[in-house]
Amino acid sequence: MSIYGKAREASERFAERRKREDEAPRLHDEVPGLRTLRLEVEEQRASSTVAETKHVRIVVVDHAPALFVLPCGDGDCRDGGHDLTGEILARLRHGATDFTVEDRCYGSVRDVPCGRIVRVRIKATVASAR
Repeated sequence: MSIYGKAREASERFAERRKREDEAPRLHDEVPGLRTLRLEVEEQRASSTVAETKHVRIVVVDHAPALFVLPCGDGDCRDGGHDLTGEILARLRHGATDFTVEDRCYGSVRDVPCGRIVRVRIKATVASAR
């Protein structure tokens, strides 16, 4: 694939992601009382025991969509990624404030299953009940 084809494909993925975010309900509506949210993301190959990438994502609860979809970290992966929305929202709605979710990528890299694993530790604060 040419560099122009890859750029066009990346642009299309970005536009689709933006559309999903715009159409998603807002996080503050889905989890009333949620004040802060921090995602500590680690990703690794299925065959590895050590995280290859790590980063922290701070979520601005008042403006964020209730959508937790992470792309696969392998740039050659096709049709992969990690949709953690259902599990994260369910746990936040039940009052969890410090938990970890894990997911495997079901995309493919050159006709071979990708299998990358993402592990996300979620740390949240909620309004105190009065």
